[in-house]
Amino acid sequence: MELNIVNIQGKETGRKIELPDSVFAIAPNDHAIYLDVKQYLANQRQGTHKSKERNEVSASTRKIKRQKGSGTARAGSRKSPLFRGGGRIFGPKPRDYSFKLNKKLKQLARLSALTYKAQKNEIVVVEDFTFEKPKTKEFLTIQKNLGVKKGWSLVVIKERDNNIYLSSRNSQKSEVTIPSDLNTYIIMRAKSLIFTESSIAGLIQFLNQKEENNE
Repeated sequence: MELNIVNIQGKETGRKIELPDSVFAIAPNDHAIYLDVKQYLANQRQGTHKSKERNEVSASTRKIKRQKGSGTARAGSRKSPLFRGGGRIFGPKPRDYSFKLNKKLKQLARLSALTYKAQKNEIVVVEDFTFEKPKTKEFLTIQKNLGVKKGWSLVVIKERDNNIYLSSRNSQKSEVTIPSDLNTYIIMRAKSLIFTESSIAGLIQFLNQKEENNE
């Protein structure tokens, strides 16, 4: 698959880049994407939710009415879950929501997500750029020039550049990352996936290293 390389003004440079089929044109696996996204979201959960049970509620343990003759059910104390202010039955407790996935499955999910973006023509390759100093206005102008679709966009650069990161920080509908931080969730979330020219090579190198480590 070939894509035209554009400049930050959104105009074609006359050069093209080859996107390898092994990364951007595989047979996508929807279930792998589902599991990887599910794991990512589960790992974001703090799991600190907690409600008090009967033995943790602070209340009098005095028997509030006689055992028989009231015409209603027996009641031993105000801590009963049946009363306002009593403990909660089977309430939430702190827990860890994270779970493990096979590395090869996560790799398949990431490649499947990239393939879907390529099929939907939601990938743009732009010449490498940087800023002399952080400037949100310039960052937004570049996105506008590139014809970014309405919605959240993801910009992938080869290596960390503080000026680009800081320029994008005030933009609520975009994020800047590097190839090694790409995951299935943020790829699928993006309406537009913007790669700098050098980040494509960085992505392929990173994925090849992943495959070697998985073998």
